Amino acid sequence: MQFPDDDNGLLLKEMAEAGIDLTQFHTVDFFILFEQKPQAESFIEAISEDELAPHTNLQQCKDTSVWEVISSIKMVPDHQLLSQTEQYLESIANSHEGYGDGWGIMMPE
Repeated sequence: MQFPDDDNGLLLKEMAEAGIDLTQFHTVDFFILFEQKPQAESFIEAISEDELAPHTNLQQCKDTSVWEVISSIKMVPDHQLLSQTEQYLESIANSHEGYGDGWGIMMPE
């Protein structure tokens, strides 16, 4: 497989080298960070009715006290689709004083 020369391409390449089948559906976790809990909650409310991101989890980082929203989306991890989804979620997060912190896939057990 060929991967674009950017952060998402590098991560996809590393996953492929680790044995993850990138042609199959996976649950991709997108991480959005907020300084304040009310902004994180308003972001969750804004995307709660969106069929793209129906599953979210809110947690606070013990080390930094930053609030992290994890939006889990089942998809085939295609570079273009990942990049578009990441940009879409970040655009909503930005209007709620949040910012994207990347994405990941849990290794299959």
